[in-house]
Amino acid sequence: MSRTTPGVRLLPNAITVLALCAGLSSVQFALTGDYVLAIGAIGIAAILDSLDGRIARLLDASSKMGAELDSLSDAISFGVAPALVLYVWMPGDDRFGWVATLIFAVCMVLRLARFNTLLDEDQPAFAGEFFVGVPAPAGGLVALLPVMLTLQFGDGWWSAQLVVVLWTVATAALLISRIPTLSLKKLRAPAKAVAPLLVGVGLLAAAVIQYPLISLATALVLYLAHIPYAVRRYHWLAAHPEAWDVPGHERRAIRRGLRGQRRLGLRKPRLRRVAGVARRAVQRSDNAPASSHVSRVYPPADPARTSSRKRGWRRIGLRQRER
Repeated sequence: MSRTTPGVRLLPNAITVLALCAGLSSVQFALTGDYVLAIGAIGIAAILDSLDGRIARLLDASSKMGAELDSLSDAISFGVAPALVLYVWMPGDDRFGWVATLIFAVCMVLRLARFNTLLDEDQPAFAGEFFVGVPAPAGGLVALLPVMLTLQFGDGWWSAQLVVVLWTVATAALLISRIPTLSLKKLRAPAKAVAPLLVGVGLLAAAVIQYPLISLATALVLYLAHIPYAVRRYHWLAAHPEAWDVPGHERRAIRRGLRGQRRLGLRKPRLRRVAGVARRAVQRSDNAPASSHVSRVYPPADPARTSSRKRGWRRIGLRQRER
């Protein structure tokens, strides 16, 4: 079957629609009080969302309709659905909960709109390794972290209405922020790490099956903990264009070389500062009065001292520069 047949082009869009259905099903599970299934449905939507784009690129089935459908699906599955799940679950006054969830849904839509506009802008070569702000699937799951902790450990400070409202608003702020986060699309595993990674995937699957809420909550906490590293890496790449288009091992070599220079106390010469000092010295000499040049009298050179200095230069094999 040709890669451009309608059946092949339909597959990525079908996966996107399945992700949309999973996100909307989480609202139905929340209305019936089954919050574990509601969180699981949003998790399934996140997995499907990560697959549709990759499958579209592999099958050469990318289309403008698919891109628009993906954005609309993300807005509902990770913006509207988590907001409604939080609103149904959130204790206390409904008015504060509705304001917080409304802010979250609006910020999710704004985040997706900015993502679509950034696709048409020229970005540095290393920008593809990062997201601007927290991506939509991660943001939708991070907002549900208080629900996971309450279901696993019971009521606590994490289930108080004020904490949940502040957490929801903080997650919304991360969505529309300019903080860089790592993108898994550009990560490449070396051949030696394939077997250990497969073993890790198996262990992760076993942990999710046995302890789904704890595993998901731990993964989300680790994701939030990686943000300082992502910010540091982003700024390092922005300051070192020579590392943009090189493999990972060459980047590590550049980092080691720079650390070695700092350890030895070496630093780049401050050319602008030296040029500024020289320019000011020339300006002072030009602005000085002519009498200052005439009034300066130099003593006559000593012939014996001059000849001894020349012999010293010839003794070590050097010639004195002629003035």
